[in-house]
Amino acid sequence: MDYIIIVAGGKGLRMGGEVPKQFLPVGGLPVLMRTMLRFREALPDVKMILVLPKAQQEYWRSLCQQHQFPLPSLGEGLGSYQLADGGKTRFHSVQSGLALIPDDAEGVVGVHDGVRPFVSVEVIRRCYEAARTAKAVVPVIPVVETLRHITEGTKPRDEYRLVQTPQCFDIQLLKAANKQPYTDAFTDDASVVESYGHPITLVDGNRENIKITTPGDLKMAEMLI
Repeated sequence: MDYIIIVAGGKGLRMGGEVPKQFLPVGGLPVLMRTMLRFREALPDVKMILVLPKAQQEYWRSLCQQHQFPLPSLGEGLGSYQLADGGKTRFHSVQSGLALIPDDAEGVVGVHDGVRPFVSVEVIRRCYEAARTAKAVVPVIPVVETLRHITEGTKPRDEYRLVQTPQCFDIQLLKAANKQPYTDAFTDDASVVESYGHPITLVDGNRENIKITTPGDLKMAEMLI
């Protein structure tokens, strides 16, 4: 059985508004709902876990009612998903989501940013399929701009990639890696698994898979819709 943990803990500070970025509308539908629908399109049978800060969950439920979107539940019906409480950091939020997956579960679990609604169906499926053998997979895209270090000058961009999500892992591997003590070096799930000693396999992402964090990103999202 495969799982997807969608992490949506942003407070919207870089948007300059009070509504967290994951709840802002794009094409008339909240960003987070578009993200969840993309995974349902790509993997209809995936077990979905949504991680939200406890303080935002009531607002989420009101948005679900407003847009006739499924409410979180423990059921097995079409569109059903479970809700987990967000933590102090992304690492702790993913731990909260993983706690809802049975300890003896087998398969692949993906972790995806709730504010990346434009990941392609092909990239989602590619990541999950690659993770069945590689155990730890991250989608990336090439760097097209020139890179310059503040003190060391220009860097060869061919040696770098921009990291996206979903980052996909063998369930037992990610559960074990997330039992490590937290450190500031854990910037994403791949860094947690690398710290545990497992190599990361890179696969092609899609350039439209932007992370919506600024007003400019929101305008780009409207164009992509």
